[in-house]
Amino acid sequence: QVRLVESGGGLVQPGGSLRLSCAASDIIFTIFEMGWYRQAPGKEREWVARITSTATTNYADSVKGRFSIARNNAKNTVVLQMNSLKPDDTAVYYCYYSSGDVWSWGQGTQVTVSS
Repeated sequence: QVRLVESGGGLVQPGGSLRLSCAASDIIFTIFEMGWYRQAPGKEREWVARITSTATTNYADSVKGRFSIARNNAKNTVVLQMNSLKPDDTAVYYCYYSSGDVWSWGQGTQVTVSS
């Protein structure tokens, strides 16, 4: 099973930036995607962004133009750069790995946007 370790997150003021990282180990499939979901208090988990093994990226409409996802193949790391953060971006962010029916999740990291 792929293991995912997240880092980053924290408290930031509205309009600020944060960078989340997700390091993956034991990747054995050549076709996969990695990305991020988030879950705010009292809300369902929401997909945020993804990057595929062919470097295709996709974003939720709510973050398009503000968030950017990238992958470092040599380090098996995915980075989510979050700019122009809003209070509505406050949530626990979860990194994920998916290949067919195989899914793995990170432990989650808190992002709080507040003045």
